[in-house]
Amino acid sequence: MGDRHAHGQHQTHPQHQLHVQQRLHHDVGGLKSQKGPSASQILAIVTLLPVGGTLLCLAGITLVGTLIGLAVATPVFLLFSPVLVPATLTLGLAVAGFLTSGAFGITGLSSFSWILNYFRQGKSMVPESMEAAKRRVADAAAHLGQKTKDAGQTIQSKAQEGKEGTKTS
Repeated sequence: MGDRHAHGQHQTHPQHQLHVQQRLHHDVGGLKSQKGPSASQILAIVTLLPVGGTLLCLAGITLVGTLIGLAVATPVFLLFSPVLVPATLTLGLAVAGFLTSGAFGITGLSSFSWILNYFRQGKSMVPESMEAAKRRVADAAAHLGQKTKDAGQTIQSKAQEGKEGTKTS
């Protein structure tokens, strides 16, 4: 059996050869027909890359501003104010700043992640998936808004308790 392969007597079926040639022609033709990114891919880059970059910049600016404000305001309130309300307001603003920074950062990173996955899959944007993406973004925004509102109400109630506690003392 080894002698047959050594002497080149291995036979292939003519239909199999035709099928292989057609498949090779189809694969090479498919490579030639791809001339570059599609219009939807270009639109995705043009819109999401600046949005993601802007949101990441806003996240960084918000974080730095929050840290500077916290560093400047905390000693001032501790030294010059015996009332707990300004300290509570400072902590509330710091928490709001960190939450805002985190929201901007997560949004920017998720848009970069979406771009990366979009190009890895090589799919064009279908209207159904756009609608689903819009619904997910709207749901996430509503959830974030509710969490922020809850945090604000908690801070406000603690500030009220601190204010009432200083009145009774």
